[in-house]
Amino acid sequence: MDFAEFSRICEHLEGLSGRLEMIAEIASVMPSLSDDELPVFVRFVMGRVFPDWSPLKLGIGPNLLYDAVAYVVGKKREEVVRSVSGNGDVGRAVEMLLASKSQTSFFSESLDLTGVYGDCRRIAETEGSKSQREKLRIVRGLFSNAGPLEGRYLARLLLEELRIGVGEGNVRDAVAQAFSVDASLVAHAHQALNDLGEVALLARRGEDALRDVRIEPFRPVKMMLAQQGTIAEMVTDHGAVAVEYKYDGTRFQFHRVGDECRVYSRRLEDVTAAVPDVIEALSGAVAGDVILDGEVIAIKDGRPRPFQFVLRRFRRKHEVEEAIGRVELVPNVFDILYLDGETLIDRPFSERRRILEETLASSVAPQWVSDDSSVLEGIYADALTAGHEGVMVKALDSAYTPGVRGRNWIKVKPAVDTLDLAVIGAEWGEGRRAHIFGSFLLACQREGELLPVGKVATGFSDEQLAAIHETLRDLVIAEKGKEIVLEPTIVFEVGYAEIQQSPNYSSGFALRFPRFVRMRQDKSVDEVETVEGMQGRYDRQFRSV
Repeated sequence: MDFAEFSRICEHLEGLSGRLEMIAEIASVMPSLSDDELPVFVRFVMGRVFPDWSPLKLGIGPNLLYDAVAYVVGKKREEVVRSVSGNGDVGRAVEMLLASKSQTSFFSESLDLTGVYGDCRRIAETEGSKSQREKLRIVRGLFSNAGPLEGRYLARLLLEELRIGVGEGNVRDAVAQAFSVDASLVAHAHQALNDLGEVALLARRGEDALRDVRIEPFRPVKMMLAQQGTIAEMVTDHGAVAVEYKYDGTRFQFHRVGDECRVYSRRLEDVTAAVPDVIEALSGAVAGDVILDGEVIAIKDGRPRPFQFVLRRFRRKHEVEEAIGRVELVPNVFDILYLDGETLIDRPFSERRRILEETLASSVAPQWVSDDSSVLEGIYADALTAGHEGVMVKALDSAYTPGVRGRNWIKVKPAVDTLDLAVIGAEWGEGRRAHIFGSFLLACQREGELLPVGKVATGFSDEQLAAIHETLRDLVIAEKGKEIVLEPTIVFEVGYAEIQQSPNYSSGFALRFPRFVRMRQDKSVDEVETVEGMQGRYDRQFRSV
């Protein structure tokens, strides 16, 4: 498939508002694609280049993209930045700049889907002191061969923000429709493989191929998520439930086959080199080849420390041995997904727990099972006294559903409710904060599309704002007056007094008295709260009155 054809499909999808129309359009394209093109198309149409589990990252920020476009169109970088700022959309700005390009190379070549993917792979694999120069050279080559419409979607794709409203749910349904297979089999295969591109290839082969999918070690899957709730609700719905401490740490996945062990973060990044003490603790306690799910906490004088101490270790690349002496990490394992070639995610949680206790000699997170709410509330109080965030309450018959935020696991913690939201924009501050961002536009998600829910401007110290500004300043896509459009890669945890319905934001909701809690560097944007989750929280407010 030519990239020009892919761009025309994206333009058509961008103009559709109906979900069923979108699914039908995507489904109509897939059968005609080759086996090489199909997985690339599936990922690209969602605005992704590599599978979620892949260690490959493009690492192209707005600044490198602006430099490449400026070179190709024969303008100064500042002119490109002004064009993007005036337009508010990097893709359409690049489209207009390429349309007005004064010269056309006699040596330009047409772009095709797999060729663009190949260049993206070369960008991601480029390392060393000259990597930025080489990345710039490859990106220049791509834009030199791109027409105006191709430029719109190429620019967005390189920033992994396609903006055509196509999310995972739409593509899962389109794969099922395209190859006449059961949508539930597509969803289950996606949970195990964490790559809809590969799932599409299996769907082409038929339902038996989808049924044969297994979790693979060293290919991390998304972690099962929890909603907020209450102990009483879970006991009413399920009877006896399991209760575990909710740790103020960082989720991890531990993979082992033979003597090889690796640890992955919540964002599926390989952090093995940063946590040799965690590897040592688990590899010596486990029997067999496994994939384990748990939480790492930092400990000092027998009490847990805030999760920022864990993040410092997870992100450390140098002087790890010295850091081990300063921050003691303790793994707490609460689930097992794979054992000696067998995938366990479809087994009931109670059975997985039994297997975990038989497989792991230490580091198993403590658990209590009861159908008595008063007993479980006592455990919750003990958790808070011990310095933990609260408790997790889990249905004993629940399967492990990677990446799904369901009601089978709920979290219970005190004080103000909080939300994890994407940072999609900012405004310059005032007074002594005039040189840094002072407020931030936040968004929840619906089918991968980010929808604003309001701004947060309180809860920050001057030091926090300065640090956040350092993190965000290279993510600026456009600027108009005081308003900034940001590449959405950062997640804030935000407290609020109430969720309100609001016509002012496209999500339909707004936050009353939002307050910054912390930057969630352990979470990716695709984990932020959904519109459906916002609706559920809004509804529960009235039930609790």
